[in-house]
Amino acid sequence: MTDATRYPLSWPLGWPRTPDGSRKPTRFTGTSYGTYSSGGSYRRSRELTIAEARNRLDGELERLGARDVLLSTNVELTTYGEPRSGRRPPQDPGVAVYFRLNGKDRVLACDRWTSVAGNIAAIAAHVECIRGIDRYGVGTLDQAFAGYDALPPPGPAKRSWRDVLGLADQVTPITREKISDAYRFKAQTAHPDRGGSHDAMAELNEAREQALKEIG
Repeated sequence: MTDATRYPLSWPLGWPRTPDGSRKPTRFTGTSYGTYSSGGSYRRSRELTIAEARNRLDGELERLGARDVLLSTNVELTTYGEPRSGRRPPQDPGVAVYFRLNGKDRVLACDRWTSVAGNIAAIAAHVECIRGIDRYGVGTLDQAFAGYDALPPPGPAKRSWRDVLGLADQVTPITREKISDAYRFKAQTAHPDRGGSHDAMAELNEAREQALKEIG
């Protein structure tokens, strides 16, 4: 867990990723309350905020008995650990939460939903289900996490292909031509014969393969 960072996202090694095109709009919502001018009250569903999702997750992890919790996302943070205002939603909405439970390092991650708040809320809902295993006496918490024990330990954050190719800020559709142009440009400095390294070139080659595979 020592390699995990709050920002940028430290995705756990061995944990499968959801392709961009396969992510779904979040099913988790927030609630607004108010009163009508006539005096009646109302309750409305609205978009869930990151702060609300974090409160849900913190509460579930506290009830689970988790310790040393670290939430890792691609949301830029202030010096106080709060999301910076005025920032665009990150291209990669994935979320990973690292913690200790019963003396063991644990991690849960989710990137199925299109928003960071949705993925945080999804992990919170998952933790609630895990707590039910122990609460109903059908199994134990260690049994609930047994399937995760085979995963490699968390590693340092891995850059997305958009970051590697310098296409993270693209607002227009990314084409095969743009990917090829970006690859050739980056190769000028990444290639070991031009002052780069074998690791940098390998990362660039992998980024191109992932990009071409994703856009089809």
